[in-house]
Amino acid sequence: MRIATWNCNSIRSRVDRAVAFLERHDVDVLALQETKCRDDQFPMMPFQAAGYDVAHVGYNQWNGVAVVSRVGLEDVQVGFEGMPTWGDGDEATAEARAVSAVCAGVRVWSLYVPNGRSLVDPHLLYKLDWLAALRDAGSGWLARDPEAPIALMGDWNIAPTDDDVWSVEYYEGKTHTSPEERAAFAGVVDAGFTDVTREHTPGPGTFTYWDYTRLAFPKRRGMRIDFCLGSPALAGRVEGAFIDREERKGKGASDHAPVVVDLTAA
Repeated sequence: MRIATWNCNSIRSRVDRAVAFLERHDVDVLALQETKCRDDQFPMMPFQAAGYDVAHVGYNQWNGVAVVSRVGLEDVQVGFEGMPTWGDGDEATAEARAVSAVCAGVRVWSLYVPNGRSLVDPHLLYKLDWLAALRDAGSGWLARDPEAPIALMGDWNIAPTDDDVWSVEYYEGKTHTSPEERAAFAGVVDAGFTDVTREHTPGPGTFTYWDYTRLAFPKRRGMRIDFCLGSPALAGRVEGAFIDREERKGKGASDHAPVVVDLTAA
């Protein structure tokens, strides 16, 4: 079974690339982030024509997540228990940042972690609260069923180590590399989830995101912020992984590259 995650940065702009990616790499399940559309705007037909079902959640032109599967799409869940909203009181807004489904026995989550924006922006506290809630939810899932195969896939907006950025100095004082954000990422790992891709895609300079500006991609000025964290049962089935850097090339590319994970049969 082959699963993948990709921040597509607008599915309506890149539906042809997404379907071609699925077919080129023979992907069974794809977690998408930043679809940037409402449910009624999601381009279902090209995926269905290719043999895939889609579970999508999107409320407006921001955020948006989906699970695309050709091996079943059961028990769809929108959000996880305790997931924070943005804002307080009457101004609180639910954001489309988490959706999951059971695909061939594996619970696949598509997660779009809040950006944080800056170290003094309220969105950073929102991001940390969001990750703490995910940690607690994940811990609860494994407490209830330690053998559950769960894949937490998506854009985490965190570079967990110094090797995951092109320049430590450049990101000094910025989000994505702060001790608080890295601790929040480590909290999910400590809850029982393993980064299943790093072993198969090792080394500094192994990135998944490159900004559109300042020739970041050809200059290799990127970040590694897209991950699959697996439960023990899921991690034990991983036999390979790769980053499709080629997908970042060419006209109309997303600023993220897909991350692909291969699983053995259950």
